[in-house]
Amino acid sequence: MLFRCKNCGGNVIYSPEKGDMYCPHCDGIDSGEKEVSEEKTICVNCGAPLELKEYNSTCKCEYCGSYIIVDERVSGAYRPGLLLPFRIGMKQAVELLKKEFKSRVFTPGTFLDESTLEEMKGMYVPFWMYDYGADCTYIGQGTKVRVWTGGDTEYTETSYYRVVRKMGIDFQKVPVDASIEMPDDVMDLMEPFDYNGLEDFQEKYMSGFYGEIYNQKADELEGRAHQKAEKDAECLLQETLTGYTTLIPEQKSIKMDPKATHYTLLPVWRYIYKYQEKEYPFYVNGQTGKIIGSTPVSKKKVLAYGGTVFAAVWMALSLVIGILEIL
Repeated sequence: MLFRCKNCGGNVIYSPEKGDMYCPHCDGIDSGEKEVSEEKTICVNCGAPLELKEYNSTCKCEYCGSYIIVDERVSGAYRPGLLLPFRIGMKQAVELLKKEFKSRVFTPGTFLDESTLEEMKGMYVPFWMYDYGADCTYIGQGTKVRVWTGGDTEYTETSYYRVVRKMGIDFQKVPVDASIEMPDDVMDLMEPFDYNGLEDFQEKYMSGFYGEIYNQKADELEGRAHQKAEKDAECLLQETLTGYTTLIPEQKSIKMDPKATHYTLLPVWRYIYKYQEKEYPFYVNGQTGKIIGSTPVSKKKVLAYGGTVFAAVWMALSLVIGILEIL
């Protein structure tokens, strides 16, 4: 599948900056028309073979640069129900990275050079989202201790309470990434996304970006979502138990009831910086701009900085010695 410009025939892509379909060849807005091919392994535009990986749902033709959406991987069981469109384009993602790391004096000078930006890709990462109903119960004994002084006497009053809490919590869209390539801990740190921006899935949003189908099924990942929701339920329950000097629990339970599952695509920019034969990945939330990653340290800059500091100290000492000699 390709979105072709009805004005000039070029490949129309989704522009986060414009919030619409955009033709970079003729500056046309919303001029894309869907073109479908029966052949799944060649480019719809130029006929060149496509280098598709196992889970790719979209890819970029290495010959003509067109973004191709694989029809069979966005339909049937692989059709997402929801998608969060990119709100941050590549230019803004680069500026956010520069702003984040410009103050780090030991970052290598080639970081975010034009020659390395080819490694930056906008990707729709597959997620499963889970809805739960949580039934929380706490029963225990609590005390509140009050101490005061009257004259020369200190008094202590201990009040005893029967503490009972019963609360229900609805969790909606607890996210777990379904991409083997993306590190789970990094994708967890990408949160939070603003799910008010979720839209019903449309293929047009994928034009101009890379994408994957889910690598793992919903039931395989449900345990991670369950743990997230249960941990949050525990925190919310604990917040209702403040104000006591001591608490002795007698009964405590959190029961999670799965309600629904949503197959969703969420936007992430990934930049792979290669330095001294090692890769350093950086991730930018394609909606909020949140950044995850750390730069390597340039030994040359460390040595140069150390030399500069040493020279400055030596000059200061020489000046002090000179003044003492004069005195």
